Amino acid sequence: MSLNSMTGFGRAEGSYEGQSWVWEVRSVNGRGLDVRLRLPPGSDALEARVREALARRFSRGSISINLAVQRTGGVTEIRLNEQALAQVLAAADRVRALAGGERPPVDALLSMRGVLEVVEPIDDEAHQKPRHDAMVASLEHALGDLARARTQEGDRLSVVISGQLDEIGRLVAEVRESPLRTREAIAERLAEQVRRLVEANGVLDPQRLHQEAVLLATKADVAEELERLASHIVAARGLMEEAGSVGRKLDFLMQEFNREANTLCSKSNATEITRAGLALKVVIDQMREQVANIE
Repeated sequence: MSLNSMTGFGRAEGSYEGQSWVWEVRSVNGRGLDVRLRLPPGSDALEARVREALARRFSRGSISINLAVQRTGGVTEIRLNEQALAQVLAAADRVRALAGGERPPVDALLSMRGVLEVVEPIDDEAHQKPRHDAMVASLEHALGDLARARTQEGDRLSVVISGQLDEIGRLVAEVRESPLRTREAIAERLAEQVRRLVEANGVLDPQRLHQEAVLLATKADVAEELERLASHIVAARGLMEEAGSVGRKLDFLMQEFNREANTLCSKSNATEITRAGLALKVVIDQMREQVANIE
């Protein structure tokens, strides 16, 4: 199975009985499924169907949906408001009686506000439902485009994250195989530290010195951290093969990766191991940025 990103775009057009529309759907990463709708006035009955269509396809992402509707020619009706026209004519006659002159031409009368009215057709439920059905059908095409875009971006992320897991595995192997982790190397570093302590403080209690040496050697052992990092790599690859939304699981796993890398760096008493631990933290941070975009 491939990963799905939360980033994508979809668009679809449609028309029905004198109306045309365009759906535009944009998606970016989000903690849950956050839907923002911009629908024309009077689309309350459509909103619930839009949210339902989204919930069927997506589980995470901040998704913005915009619906632009335009009426085509022949849908609206122009009517003459005879009452308003009579009032305008009466006013014109009164002005002509008082000041003289001729009655205004017809085009001037028609340009007066309220004389001609644009009447929209009655949009009852019987008209709305088939149009909304057509709108939702075209929305499904836009959501299909969005889903494909998120899958394509997810494929790209999968390649990137797989490479980062490879790099983490390489760094873990580098630390595991480091000659500085051998008993001889640890003993040599401990002996050097003991020599400095003796030079600084004189004679030390052998029993106490032995206890401190054992404690220091235990603290410097990063075997458990290396094993956990290796198991996290296996878990991450397993999640990448799972179906459905795995972004949250991967995000939690990234916290575990980071915790082990921090512990490894804090335990390290060798420059080479510290360098590898810091490189681990860099790769893990880069991978976390990619995981933040996974559904």
